[in-house]
Amino acid sequence: MTEAADTLDQQVRTADLDRWLSSRLVSDERARADLIALYAFEAELMTIPTRVTQPLLAEMRYTWWAEQMDGVFAGAPRKGHPVLEALTDLVARHGLDRAPFDALIEAHIGRVREEPHDLDAFYVGPMQVGVRILAGEGHDAAVADAGRVWGLAQTGRSQDAAALRSAANAALKRLPPVGFPAVAHAALAADPDRPEPLKRLRLLWAVLRGRI
Repeated sequence: MTEAADTLDQQVRTADLDRWLSSRLVSDERARADLIALYAFEAELMTIPTRVTQPLLAEMRYTWWAEQMDGVFAGAPRKGHPVLEALTDLVARHGLDRAPFDALIEAHIGRVREEPHDLDAFYVGPMQVGVRILAGEGHDAAVADAGRVWGLAQTGRSQDAAALRSAANAALKRLPPVGFPAVAHAALAADPDRPEPLKRLRLLWAVLRGRI
């Protein structure tokens, strides 16, 4: 692993332990680093409100990220920014669509403006991108409900998440096993506070069964 990739890996481990743990289940080092690059981008967006005290300043920073997507999808990222450089390489090699990235940034801006939480933009879209990285195109529908289970749990709607889990697992039967690590973190939705060793065991069991 390069120094830049190691930096992103540590960033994600600190900011998003559950998905970092899930990424350990990707055996291919290049694919795992690609998944981490996606999660590092999301971590950058998530931490903006913790770094500024005024909503307007947060919105300005999100606007900056929105503008940077032009360079990312043109193959010309801001030099010296490890997340943007990694994201640009990721987008080019996997032929990723821009729409989920723009939607995620817009959802963060909406959150700053105290608009309703956009579950699909925050959780479903990024999970679908992660699956595309690992398993290619054609699996968006199979993982949509799993993304909603994760999103509902993350936003305090645990009963709704539990009610949707059966449908999510039925849809996941169509997902190739190679793509499952991008979904596996949803298996932690029922008990987010369990110790890290138990999380690792739960994730491994989820991958072996193909169920969240």
